[in-house]
Amino acid sequence: MNAQEIRASLAHPVIDSDAHWLEFGPLLHERIAKIAGRQAAECFDGLASLIGAGQRLGAAGRRHHRVAHPGFWQLPMAHTRDRATAMMPGLLYERLDELGLDFCVMYPTGAAVVTGDDELRRKAMRAFNRFSAEHFADYADRLTPVAIIGATTPDEAIEDLEHAVLELGMKATLFSAMIPRPAPSAEDGDENAAKLGYWYDVLGMDSIHDYDPLWQRCVELGIAPTFHSAGRGYALRRSPSNFTYNHIGHFASTAEAICKAMFLGGVTRRFPTLKMAFLEGGVSYACQLFADLIGHWNIRNPKALEVVNPAHLDHEGIIELARQYGPPDMAPLMTDRNAALYAAMDPETSVHTGGEANLDDFAACQIERVEDFKELFSNFYFGCEADDRMNAWAFDQRVNPLGARINALFSSDIGHFDVPDMAAVLEEAWELVDDGLMTSADFKAFTFDNPAHFWAAGNPDFFKGTVVEREVDALLGGAEIAAG
Repeated sequence: MNAQEIRASLAHPVIDSDAHWLEFGPLLHERIAKIAGRQAAECFDGLASLIGAGQRLGAAGRRHHRVAHPGFWQLPMAHTRDRATAMMPGLLYERLDELGLDFCVMYPTGAAVVTGDDELRRKAMRAFNRFSAEHFADYADRLTPVAIIGATTPDEAIEDLEHAVLELGMKATLFSAMIPRPAPSAEDGDENAAKLGYWYDVLGMDSIHDYDPLWQRCVELGIAPTFHSAGRGYALRRSPSNFTYNHIGHFASTAEAICKAMFLGGVTRRFPTLKMAFLEGGVSYACQLFADLIGHWNIRNPKALEVVNPAHLDHEGIIELARQYGPPDMAPLMTDRNAALYAAMDPETSVHTGGEANLDDFAACQIERVEDFKELFSNFYFGCEADDRMNAWAFDQRVNPLGARINALFSSDIGHFDVPDMAAVLEEAWELVDDGLMTSADFKAFTFDNPAHFWAAGNPDFFKGTVVEREVDALLGGAEIAAG
């Protein structure tokens, strides 16, 4: 079946939680200049920020400087109509029925990268949000753009969030995360830290700022934060010659870092109604993370830690066993208080805790029983592209701990190189049903139930006035929507 036939066979709408539009550079610059001035417009250099510098170094230059290959040929070209569709909201709107899509949340491409000092950068981002709101205003019943929100500090994020929501009427947001911050310099007396250069702030844990006021404001404004941080060029994804090596798993790696921080930092415990989505990374890492968190809690919760607490080691008993079974020089070393091996086993001299006062890694989550993981993790949603076969894992209750279903969101990614044919996206997603890996009920959850719950959880009016309003209302129930 093609996309139109698949959509006709469904008894529910299809909500696309991550479609992309391509900003036409000259138009973007002209519009931003009119809104905020030419300097603000120059903060946007589009894909040049993502590709240009690394490409200009050349192969030898990238190898010499160990700069990651940034990619090439990343936009649709062979299908002119698809390219135009990604650039022109009016054409996308006209083609939605052909693509089998009822409603799309639209994310920018090059404009997600904004340069300039803090003041100018924020001015440019606000101007871009105004441009986006105006660009899609005539198509609001089927398309809604996200506002880009910087999060260098929580105060900045709150101010820009309020501007986007209260002044521009935007209802979906893309937050920056994985914020690079400088490490302490050698002048501070920490030479080891100086070698790091910078570290990445994942907002939910170990930040230099308290981001709880931002999450509280999101709750008050009915905003479900989404994150879409790239990981190419980080850590082990730094091949100077091979883009595919750098690209595989890069969105998943950053999404896992942010999601893990939000969980272990207790954000979902302190803000139980706040939903968050991590896009383009798929859901397989989320299934693994959910299982790993539970697995680690089983062996690292306060009660379980007693098994490895040095205070419980019978030192005399192990010395006696060493005399009976160990080599001749083992027992004497164990009795020598200056020996490193002795110190490693002696609770009075052991420093293996690193000076942490609270040894419970899950303290912020207030875990009392394993079932708490299912409740707290249910606030997270994960954007999945249509051709990802691992999408089926989200719904496999036989494999996921506690019989959980992980919240996968259908996310087309139209407009980017990994969608060679827009009209085939829904077909690719449906293949999991054809192959018996996903039921029709799973497909409904993937393409409608989960997106509806995510976007409308904090904002009951998210779909008001859209073509899917009636179906979302029926799904969530009038009483639930009224209560928020």
